[in-house]
Amino acid sequence: MANTFPIAWREVGEGDPVVFLHGLGGTSGAWGPQFRGLGHAMRCVAWDMPGYGGSAPIDPLTYETIAGALIALLDHLEIERADLVGLSFGGMHALHTALADPDRVRRLVLADTSPAFGIDGTSVDEWTNARLAPLDEGLTPGDLGPRIIDAITANPLEESIRTETLDAFAAIPSDGFRAAVQCLPTNDIRSRLGEIHHPACVIVGELDEETPVAYATMLADGLADARLHVLDGVGHLSPAEAPERFNDLVARFLTD
Repeated sequence: MANTFPIAWREVGEGDPVVFLHGLGGTSGAWGPQFRGLGHAMRCVAWDMPGYGGSAPIDPLTYETIAGALIALLDHLEIERADLVGLSFGGMHALHTALADPDRVRRLVLADTSPAFGIDGTSVDEWTNARLAPLDEGLTPGDLGPRIIDAITANPLEESIRTETLDAFAAIPSDGFRAAVQCLPTNDIRSRLGEIHHPACVIVGELDEETPVAYATMLADGLADARLHVLDGVGHLSPAEAPERFNDLVARFLTD
């Protein structure tokens, strides 16, 4: 079911709460494979981050205000502590939330994400301009979805999952995407990783070129209690590209 309050979310299942945090190119609907695969065993909640999908925007959009919105959602759902599963940008949200309010987080699953932007020398201006230029030309996130999804996955997605992924991308408002693109490069918590003591499962696709294995290794090495899993033959969207393997790792970690 879908709900709003001003944060929109979907949920399915009962049991221990697990909150799924989508990436830059997704909304709550991107977690369909996880809802279907894990919803029988746990309470799965997926949000639309502020300014995405059905969620109201926040001004300014920062990692601190995103973490505050996530805690507000937990309050609204009467969830005292939750496991967080974050993909890419969503993994950064999970990390910042664990730092901002550690008592509200139980465990972390960090998929295809990074402790900092620009580790490989990527220019903030070049990265940002490449993603905003199409919006300046009048295109929408939905127009960009097929090209971007195909570029960041190692193999074509299964047809129904590809449709689901593109629908989730198309639900992003242009203004929300613009704000998120400007926020994402401000991430750098390398000096604070050791403060995060929550058990963490770090997952990365072997062929992920956006946040490669080296980033995941840095993340896992810097956290106080982390396990690293590399998925062979998988690119940047591991939950959609290899849902069975991804779900198995998540289920085993969260029920260990």
